[in-house]
Amino acid sequence: MKPSFYDLNYSDLEAVISQNGLNPSVASVLFNWHYKKKETAPCLQKMSKQSSHFFQQNFDFSLPEIDTVYQSEKDRTVKFLFSLKDHHKVETVLIPFNNKYSICLSSQVGCAMNCSFCFTGEQGLKRNLTTSEIIGQFLQAWRWLANHRPGEQRILNIVFMGQGEPLHNFDAVKKACEIFLSQHGTSIGIQKITISTAGYIPGLKRWRQEIPGVNLALSLHSPVTEKRNEL
Repeated sequence: MKPSFYDLNYSDLEAVISQNGLNPSVASVLFNWHYKKKETAPCLQKMSKQSSHFFQQNFDFSLPEIDTVYQSEKDRTVKFLFSLKDHHKVETVLIPFNNKYSICLSSQVGCAMNCSFCFTGEQGLKRNLTTSEIIGQFLQAWRWLANHRPGEQRILNIVFMGQGEPLHNFDAVKKACEIFLSQHGTSIGIQKITISTAGYIPGLKRWRQEIPGVNLALSLHSPVTEKRNEL
């Protein structure tokens, strides 16, 4: 099985290009093509046939497929159910505000935190999402807007607040943030990304050291210690 192109952050991509003797400019060309322009077709512009052939032969460019779309007539919120290659499914939500959108991304199939009020927690943890599956939610939601609400494809805020505990899948979430932040690609501002956590301590320590500029939302559930522990 080919590795996914969307699992590579910019430095990963530069390393692949260097190791295979390709033109270094290919990295910015591919990030611009697939992330800034959000194109799905193979990139044939500003790069040699050799480079284009190499990536088409060695990397998978497929993304999670949209299974179901629910639209609210009241506030125009859009909920997606995405189908993954192993037939697991995760939800993603587009929330409109001031003619723009925030996107709520899932980071796991199920969740290990087992908060008593959360339906996802009742399912238990099935598996972590890969970086490409996280990135894919964003790209597919953007393309849905382009096709169904043309002119409105402005997703300016990203919140990791869907299924799963993001800090429990730290490596994939961190790499997704790096891709979102890259000036060569989507170029989302660092203060426009928020990770919501139930308070997973190992992940909180890594967040402080590795991606401190990304916002953190801590779900305390209750200010009363006894009640919080119960939940």
